[in-house]
Amino acid sequence: MKELIARLFQVDVLKAMGVTFRTQHPGNVCTEQYPLERPMVAERYRGAPWLNNHPESGETLCISCNLRALACSENLIVVGWERDEPTRRKVLTTFTYDTSRCMFCRFCEDACPTDALELTQDFEMAYYSREGAIWDRHRLEEGPTPARYTR
Repeated sequence: MKELIARLFQVDVLKAMGVTFRTQHPGNVCTEQYPLERPMVAERYRGAPWLNNHPESGETLCISCNLRALACSENLIVVGWERDEPTRRKVLTTFTYDTSRCMFCRFCEDACPTDALELTQDFEMAYYSREGAIWDRHRLEEGPTPARYTR
């Protein structure tokens, strides 16, 4: 009989609603004001890619060895190069990185012998089209540019 009354008046639902309304008191609510206050990101978070340059000469650190593209399990990195005849070195011509397919596994960063590519802590990588997610060499060298919002 007690069970029938509990089902009839839905005591469990009323208890759950009581817990919900107790925690929704305005003093207990914690809301992040996202655009104005950037959230804390974990130290080991991997986000937007960045192609490093040499600090003194300004040249890219990429030696066009193609190890990053081989290490990538998604085949989203394309490295284009040509050989410089006087020095017999490879010169980077094109570098594309498809962030829409990236799993941010960091295999490309680990495979690079010169630490030319690194994954930063920037997480704002939303675009209106798929073409915006394919980053070329200039976009990668520029690095992530997080938006700054003001009131």
